[in-house]
Amino acid sequence: MRQYIRIPSNRLRVLTIGNSFTDSLRLYWQQVVESAGCWLQFEGANHGGCELHRHWSYVEDEERDLDCRRYHDNRFKLREILAQKPWDIVTIQQASHASWRPETYQPFAGNLCAYIKKFAPQAEVVIQQTWAYRADDPRLPEGGEWGIGQDGMYERLTQAYRELAHELGGLRIIPSGYAVQLTRKHQGYNFVPYDPAVLKTLRWPDLPSQAGDVVGAMGYHKNRETAELEIWRDTIHLNPRGQYLQACVWFASLYGRSASEIVFVPEVIGSRDAAFLRDMGQKAVDDFGRN
Repeated sequence: MRQYIRIPSNRLRVLTIGNSFTDSLRLYWQQVVESAGCWLQFEGANHGGCELHRHWSYVEDEERDLDCRRYHDNRFKLREILAQKPWDIVTIQQASHASWRPETYQPFAGNLCAYIKKFAPQAEVVIQQTWAYRADDPRLPEGGEWGIGQDGMYERLTQAYRELAHELGGLRIIPSGYAVQLTRKHQGYNFVPYDPAVLKTLRWPDLPSQAGDVVGAMGYHKNRETAELEIWRDTIHLNPRGQYLQACVWFASLYGRSASEIVFVPEVIGSRDAAFLRDMGQKAVDDFGRN
């Protein structure tokens, strides 16, 4: 597959073939784009937690069975979605839990790229680089299931995405994961992991500190069986700061415009913090190819 060089445009139709790590764009990306005077039509052919091999298995199911439809609540085949609109960009990515394992990418990513080019030949295929989990994810610490740490996860997934982009002919990468790492490095305060045992001692509304990362969230919900309040935690998805950061990265990367042109600031994010996140998003886009 030849390398694709797209002339920057202020109007884009973008389709994502992904999972919750692209669903997170839905919160702010449209507002970010429009605040910079640009136009966006954004749609997702996503399944939660969906790996590249599972997306390809859905395509194979649809091709074998005329009545099989795996996308948009089982209403459409992927080929129908690809052909519905003149997409400018179609993105793919690996599921986060498999992202650091390079052996999980192929041949499924290559098969998907060829399928995209068959039914949306005008579209540029772009890869989103996903991100490393928050430090309190139980799979990361020493003695955890993976035992690779946050930095190790980032380094491995980044290498896997770079290798995939090269194998597929020099595809562009949206450096969402790099933006997350830059934010962790430069914001001046770090998320402090806590002893997981403390979660059993806390009572509403108390929680461990959540400051210092654009990934992760924690709160209380009611157990359906016991009707008692329990702490839930999410150590893998972007919180609102991270979703704003991701939207800025996608804007700067795909539109070829500076993130400084973005004037939208969510109500839950302060003006100075939003400016910092825009700067980190732009720095990620500017520097990723040099590292």
